[in-house]
This record gives sequence, structure tokens and C-alpha cells, in this order.
Amino acid sequence: MKKDLEENIELLELLETENDQGLYNEVEKTTSSLSKRTNELNLLLLLNGPYDKNSCILDIHPGAGGTESCDWASMLYRMYTRWCEKKGYKVTILDYQDGDEAGIKSVSIMVKGLYAYGYLKNEKGVHRLVRLSPFDSNNRRHTSFASVEVTPDIDKDINIEIDDKDLKIDVYRSTGAGGQGVNTTDSAVRITHLPTKIVVTCQNERSQIQNKEQAMKVLKNKLLLKKMEEQEKELNKIKGTQSNIEFGSQIRSYVMHPYSMVKDHRTDEETSNVDKVMDGDLDIFIESNLKREL
Repeated sequence: MKKDLEENIELLELLETENDQGLYNEVEKTTSSLSKRTNELNLLLLLNGPYDKNSCILDIHPGAGGTESCDWASMLYRMYTRWCEKKGYKVTILDYQDGDEAGIKSVSIMVKGLYAYGYLKNEKGVHRLVRLSPFDSNNRRHTSFASVEVTPDIDKDINIEIDDKDLKIDVYRSTGAGGQGVNTTDSAVRITHLPTKIVVTCQNERSQIQNKEQAMKVLKNKLLLKKMEEQEKELNKIKGTQSNIEFGSQIRSYVMHPYSMVKDHRTDEETSNVDKVMDGDLDIFIESNLKREL
């Protein structure tokens, strides 16, 4: 980057003596590239949390509202997978449950890549959609909700003891998203941690044993995150500050009717290009939330 900066300075000095449009275009292009890279480096400086460098597990669950909310959950799933593709992250489906009529009842994905958790951690919360319903014969406006949860994938051993008596383990038949070739035997595993009501599911692996191991790993990650958040809330009470990481908080609205707008309620960042956001262009919201933590 230092070399590029030095070369750009030389071009600027040359541009002062020569009125060359091609040279001007080259300087403009290089300056834009340097600005983008500088912004990326500044963001990395903000990703200094204990697990920000890690991969993560992202879960999406529809709220009340039946088919409407299930469809909204599937739209969010597509939005996040598109964002991951743009970033070069690998996405693996851990669990996928189709909706009864449309959309999804729930989905859990592993996002593999450097800083995946750091970038996505502030996506946790409730996402609200306002649109003309494609499922309403009267074409009325509907409001739907879906919740997103983001957990760091901690690759080292987690020192959390779980009593077997606190677990409810269910086995069921795997059902792949869109017919993806998952095993159709009773190999999918759902684990409920009774004291906290945390539920994790996995059907990605070929055997019941492998799915149970993966589900237990995810459960430990979620229990560790819950413990960290409880400690942070207690610390905030002592400091007399208000914690804003509550899972149930509404963080963003996506309005498609009567106007077009996506607005983040924590930073007031907004855009009128809803289609672009739904196609995975989330960086303006991710960046503004990282800067909010300064």
C-alpha cells in the first residue's frame, strides 16, 4: 500500500505539469482504490473483540405471523448468503426446516472465514419487514418479523460443563433445503438445554453421532456467549449504563411499501435501495455499527 501511495503522489506531481485526461483518470482510479483499502484497514482495527476473528454460526427464526414471517425468514437467509458470497466466506447449512406453505421455519448456517463473527455480530436482533403481501388476495400491507442470532465458532475447547440431566435430545429425519442430498434416515439431532431453553439442531452430517457432536459444539458456543452477555449486563449495571445487546431488540426495518427504505434503528443509517440490500449489500450497516462501538 505504501508503494501505491508513493506512485500516486508521483502521478499527482506529473498531473500538475501535464493536462492529460488519461493520467487524470488513472489518478482518480488509484485514489479511489487507496481510499477503499484504507477504510477496510480502519474497520479491521475495530474488530478487536475476543472472538471477532472467528467464524460464526448464524440462525434465523420467523416471528409470529405464519407464512408471511416464514417467507421473510427465507428472504433474510438469501440476503446473508449473498453477502457471504461477496465476502468470499464459505457457508455450510447445519439445519434447514421448510415452512408449511412457503419460506422457512428455521435455518442455521456456519459461516467460515476470517472475521466472520466480527462483521456479523451486530446483525443479532429482530428484523422487521413492511410490504404488500404476495400471500394476501386483497393485496394488503403486512408487517413481518424474524430474529437473527449470531454465535462465534470457538475452535478451541470450551470449558463449560453440561449435565446430561439438563439435556433433551430428539432424533428426527433429515430434510435438506431444496432436496440437497442429505441422509434421509433418522440422523438429524435436536438438543434442548432445559435450564436456558436454548435449542440447537444439526442435520448436515451423515450420521446421528456426527450430528450430535456438532450440535453439542454449537450448544457450548451459545452457552459461552450467553455467559459473556450476562457478565456484560452485570458490569453495565455496576457502571449505571444501559446494555443494548438484548436479543429481542428490533434493530432494523425493511420497508417496501408505501415507500422504499431500509433503516438501522441503532445508527440511523438508511438507504432507499431495498433491492440492493436484499441482494447482500449490507456493508453500510455493518460498518456504521462497528464505528458506533468506538
